[in-house]
Amino acid sequence: MMQSDTLLHVANVSTLLVCMVLKFPQIFVLLRAKSTTGLSIKSLVLELIGAKGLCCGTLCSLHTRCIMTTRRQLTWNIQFSLLKNLCTFISAASKFAQLQCLWRSKDAGQVSALTWALATYTCMTRIYTTVVTTGDMQVLVRFIAMTLLNLWVLLSVLYYRRHGCSPIKED
Repeated sequence: MMQSDTLLHVANVSTLLVCMVLKFPQIFVLLRAKSTTGLSIKSLVLELIGAKGLCCGTLCSLHTRCIMTTRRQLTWNIQFSLLKNLCTFISAASKFAQLQCLWRSKDAGQVSALTWALATYTCMTRIYTTVVTTGDMQVLVRFIAMTLLNLWVLLSVLYYRRHGCSPIKED
């Protein structure tokens, strides 16, 4: 039991830390290259909308839990659940938009493989922590799907890095 608690703690803390720096590798790559080649603007916009929606829903949920009655709380929980599902759909659409961009260009360009590897890691640790703590099937399905999509993008980036189009050199 002690080993399980330690592993759970490590998974929780490492996920939190990785989430805090997840986008830094992508930002550094873009700043160094001064180019956004390979990145999907659709993917970025969808990701921002999904993250903002989930954060706003979380904050509203925390605020209203303190002031609502049980009946209204049930209504809010249903609405929040719908919001989480919508954010999951938006997040998945974001990953498909990035994949589509990679497939069309056949070039990973400035897409950071490290960012996608970190995103895959955080989803995998969330699967573990969910299984150990709540076993909530809806959350598990969400993180399994996001893990697979993040991994798909990561593998596509690595593939196109190795086999994709090479930039045209100017004389």
